[in-house]
Amino acid sequence: MEVVNENSAMLSNFEVYGLLTDIQAGRGQNKPNKHQQQLATITCETIKYLETKPCKHQSEESITEFMKELQSFNLTKAEKGQILNLCPTTAVEIQLIIEESEERLTEEQIYKLLDIIVKYNPTEADQEEDNSAEMDSSND
Repeated sequence: MEVVNENSAMLSNFEVYGLLTDIQAGRGQNKPNKHQQQLATITCETIKYLETKPCKHQSEESITEFMKELQSFNLTKAEKGQILNLCPTTAVEIQLIIEESEERLTEEQIYKLLDIIVKYNPTEADQEEDNSAEMDSSND
């Protein structure tokens, strides 16, 4: 296999999830033919994996706002991408993602970063609470 057009951009889990669900649904890209069964399996397994990650609940708008809020932390593109994909929940996870975080960020900044992550990446439980609240209000 030969690389025809090299592209060095990183994709977020949200972008990969969107692309693969489009492929699986037959939109945008062609569905794998009978000679590409392995590709179909990889696509299906990757979608299953990504459905357990925060990217399932993200939107383009929330990601844009999230990235705007991260600008004040002077993070690299790779660090921002890892934070977006992994959605760390503890200061230790932040320190593992951000190189030399002890020198670059104060403890207060780390906790502010964690608050921003929670704000733009609700957990599955938060999503279920929102959905049940919407159902209750629509029944009234």
